[in-house]
Amino acid sequence: MAPKLILRGVLVGAVAGLLAFVFARIFAEPVIGRAVDYESAREAAQNALDKAAGLATYPAEHDVFSRTVQANLGIGVGLIGFGAAMGTLFAVVYTICLGRTGRTQPGPLALLVALGGFLAFYLVPFVKYPANPPAIGHEDTIKERSGLYLLMIVASIAFLALAVVVGRRLQARMGTWNATLVAGAAFVVLIGILMAVLPQVGMLATNVRNYGAHATETPLPLTDGKGTIVFPGFPADDLYQFRFYSVAAQLILWAAIGLLFAPLARRLLAPAAVRPASDATVV
Repeated sequence: MAPKLILRGVLVGAVAGLLAFVFARIFAEPVIGRAVDYESAREAAQNALDKAAGLATYPAEHDVFSRTVQANLGIGVGLIGFGAAMGTLFAVVYTICLGRTGRTQPGPLALLVALGGFLAFYLVPFVKYPANPPAIGHEDTIKERSGLYLLMIVASIAFLALAVVVGRRLQARMGTWNATLVAGAAFVVLIGILMAVLPQVGMLATNVRNYGAHATETPLPLTDGKGTIVFPGFPADDLYQFRFYSVAAQLILWAAIGLLFAPLARRLLAPAAVRPASDATVV
């Protein structure tokens, strides 16, 4: 039974990734394009300032793949592959939870696991370290940023699993509703403590070239030696739109996984139905 569930998870995840790609291609990709254009123009302005000051300049880097390939094939393959991977993990967790969640039916269980995946894999880490457009964020901090984000994902998954175990242990004593509230509160407290301990990503960008001496990850306005602004900071509207569309794309992905997997699981796990009349011997 487990291999059949996992296979369905892979297929459902790929379809969910395709849906997320369609959404991202329509809404998020134009914002990414503007971010790439901003980065190129800012680098040109910085090189002009450096040249005027007699400093070394850096030639523009050429992309291995064109923007057309990145905006279509690249993001499409990436999201479909990511969806298939998340669908696989979803099916594994679903298989583990199956039969261990009391009277929860296969369909509702799929929706609950998908909700947990969205919270643990994306939304909770996003609250601490929100997404930036690919062209925004200094390359010198990428290792630190990646490590902190991965730590948030691992901790979020671990705390969510712990909350589920605590809720199950307290269910018999406190009832389902009260046990759920206690477990949820414990999860929020643990995540809150971790978020308070971990540093803000912006602190990693302090004193980094092109970003100024302020605690911010996205570029501030570029100024000349007299303090005159010669190039604006990254547009706040574009940053907001990208983060909003990022959350929406992930919500579409996980919602599609749960909604598409639920009827497949019900059909696969349903007890043997009564044979139709056509299978009976007619006397």
